[in-house]
Amino acid sequence: MSTQFEATVTIDRPIEAVFTYLADGRNDPDFSPRVLKIDKSPDGTTKAGTVFHSTVKDAGMKSQRDFEITELTAPTRIRWREASHNSITVREGGYDLEPNPGGGTRVRLFNVLEGHGMGKLLLPLAGGVSRKDAPDFGERIKVAAEHAI
Repeated sequence: MSTQFEATVTIDRPIEAVFTYLADGRNDPDFSPRVLKIDKSPDGTTKAGTVFHSTVKDAGMKSQRDFEITELTAPTRIRWREASHNSITVREGGYDLEPNPGGGTRVRLFNVLEGHGMGKLLLPLAGGVSRKDAPDFGERIKVAAEHAI
């Protein structure tokens, strides 16, 4: 059983710069207040196989999350999957980027959430909360990227 949320925003920056910013998951705390700490391995340029190790806080509880980059197609596509074992994980997530005709970059973010064990019971609630927050999450990405780039 899975559920998905997504958001689309236009970032007033060139596509190459937005791609570079989003491909470096160490920027996630800029727009995701749930991310308390994040590291990357191996060091160097992000590529397929790069893993971002994070400590997050959800519903008052801390957990460790490992996200593996599964695909990078510069400057239009980034894909990941959660490699950690938690009650709710991201089976697949990603960014789709395209130049916006009016300028800037159109970014679509999505995550497919999957429940495991007790997480199967919590998945409808977590999915609903995530879908409700998705527009605001997209706006946080926009603001952070425009500020950082």
